Amino acid sequence: MIAGLVLAAGEGRRFGGGKQLAELDGRPLLEHALEASERAGLEHRFVVLGAGADRIEATVEKHGHEVVLCPDWDEGMAASLRAGVKAARAAGASAILITLGDQPRVTTAAIKRILAARDSAGKAVRASYAGKPGHPTLLEDSLFDTLLALSGDEGARGVFDPAFTKLVPCDDVADPTDVDVADDLVALTGQASSTPPVPPATDDGSRMR
Repeated sequence: MIAGLVLAAGEGRRFGGGKQLAELDGRPLLEHALEASERAGLEHRFVVLGAGADRIEATVEKHGHEVVLCPDWDEGMAASLRAGVKAARAAGASAILITLGDQPRVTTAAIKRILAARDSAGKAVRASYAGKPGHPTLLEDSLFDTLLALSGDEGARGVFDPAFTKLVPCDDVADPTDVDVADDLVALTGQASSTPPVPPATDDGSRMR
């Protein structure tokens, strides 16, 4: 079983706070990531909340995601990951599929492409954009202990070894833009919905290990 993790625990200080609830296309920013995860058909889905969790939980449609609270969210990305991994492990997950709550144009199609690229030889699958790794990211349970030992704001970047990480180009099905500041949200306003029709997942041989 692959568990979906949407990480959304941060304060959004550069944005001015409350980023998860900022409106994009008529609904809260976070809801775009939650809907994309739901449409991918993941059996267990979690959203990790921290700063402003009560207000977010009361406002945002969770699309079947179980809320995981991260009390030490101000430590950085590693704390969110640890909270999500613990929840996924407790649910019996054999892998996790990570997306970020502030990347509203990372689509269901991209998630499905990453899921389809999973194989028995690797420990991780990552989306890439213009050759650079990004999200969604799939991590096997053999990496859970390493993830639980992370600290600070680096997130999982130090976990990925090129020897066991497959990069899957997703430029044609998703936009990895992070909403970090208000201008980022303005730039995304008016673009296509975050959940376009999902093309069939195929392996065209262009994926890199």
